[in-house]
Amino acid sequence: MKYHELQVNKNTQPRRKGRGISAGQGKTAGRGTKGQKSRSGYKRMPGFMGGQRAIMQAVPKLKGFKSIHKKAEVVYTDRLNGLKGNIDNFVLADHNLISTPYTRVKILSRGELTAKIDLETQFASKTAIAAIKAAGGDFKQVPVPTRTATTED
Repeated sequence: MKYHELQVNKNTQPRRKGRGISAGQGKTAGRGTKGQKSRSGYKRMPGFMGGQRAIMQAVPKLKGFKSIHKKAEVVYTDRLNGLKGNIDNFVLADHNLISTPYTRVKILSRGELTAKIDLETQFASKTAIAAIKAAGGDFKQVPVPTRTATTED
């Protein structure tokens, strides 16, 4: 048997602090002499920086907040006149009406819609849905398409 192959069980008994000077951690029990940190019940305030101005007080507080949710990209109904048939996020991305097919899309009413289209996006205003149905089309609300993992062979 070699030295590095020895199985040693750790002593799990807790250290008995403050039980006399011969115990190794006696008298002050490793806390030093006097002061607030040597007393029982001591707890430092979070962010306390020894009496100087804390960083949380020095940094200005900003109004409002930034939302973690991305806003939906807007497509107006008059931009849909050049399209035909079934329209989803991928068709809108192919015609450069949105930046990526994997984003939320909202259709808003503007101008006149003459093309008969079947639209499948995430959101549409009531007036946009009315304009699509007036042109003979249909609107269906669908979730955002998810990216599919591609496997490399």
